[in-house]
Amino acid sequence: MPVETSQTIRVWGDATFGEVKDLAALVSRARGELDELAEAVRAGDMAEAGGEAADVVILLHRLVALAGMDLNEQVDAKMAINRTRTWKSAGDGTGGHI
Repeated sequence: MPVETSQTIRVWGDATFGEVKDLAALVSRARGELDELAEAVRAGDMAEAGGEAADVVILLHRLVALAGMDLNEQVDAKMAINRTRTWKSAGDGTGGHI
């Protein structure tokens, strides 16, 4: 099984669906996949939820690759920032920085 990167996913996406003409189209598609993820979670179908979450991540990999970046590197950089911030819990497992 190959190790995927943002670049390998971009190449696969371009070959499978054609070149992206508008990055917003990827965002719209990711929103649709997020809706499908929410449906799976509400239904308690965590196997389906895992696949839908992967679909969202695949679209995000494609998006950042088209911008000349790698999603894993972007996550690492953002987590380095997040770890220095002060956070307030919303009490439901989420929250925001102050």
